[in-house]
Amino acid sequence: MINKIVKTTSDAVAEIFDGATIMIGGFGEAGSPIELIHALVDHGAKNLTVVSNNTGNGHVGLAALIENKQVKKMICSFPRTAQSVVFPELYAKGEIELELVPQGTMAERIRAGGTGIPAFFTPTSVNTPLAVGKEIREFNGKPYVMEYAIRADFSLVKCKIADRFGNLLYNKTARNFGPIMCMAARSTIVQASRVVEVGEIDPEIVVTPGIFVKKVVEIKNPISENQLLKDNRRYP
Repeated sequence: MINKIVKTTSDAVAEIFDGATIMIGGFGEAGSPIELIHALVDHGAKNLTVVSNNTGNGHVGLAALIENKQVKKMICSFPRTAQSVVFPELYAKGEIELELVPQGTMAERIRAGGTGIPAFFTPTSVNTPLAVGKEIREFNGKPYVMEYAIRADFSLVKCKIADRFGNLLYNKTARNFGPIMCMAARSTIVQASRVVEVGEIDPEIVVTPGIFVKKVVEIKNPISENQLLKDNRRYP
């Protein structure tokens, strides 16, 4: 009988190894799997390459993982936001690497990785420093930059509802990166606010089919990242 439910977040991240590439969902609190990230901090895997929309906020979640010196490289679109304090400081010291990718390009690179497309051409970044060293081709008289797909060893994703098969539904902006990150990883680990019985999710509205998911852990009352930031909390 298929059952992808694990009991704890530590069980969920136990297989993550040093040097792994990890996609982390986000696009705001709705999609940030903060309990899984904190479990990864406790787990201690190092030299990680992390693919995420930004570099985290304050001293919790992804920012805590970076502050704990577990991340060697970030691939992201927004390395500095209003509440990002950890990454900018480490980057200024040369203690962490950055690959800056326009947000739409990053989404398409992840989607391509999940669908078996090795590379594609986009007009985004033409005639900018982000195009330096990349192949440029003309199509219909316009220049396009070649971008390679991104795949990962693991994805950490947050969803609203899951079943034991790993079928998923999302909450609002969690859907922006969650589905494509599930497809582009060898092993997808999901935290769900609610786990239901198989059949309770209408197949017609399933967003991520369970075939793309390896583990699901139920977090009934997920931490509010925004509240942690408001309270100036740190992890650990």
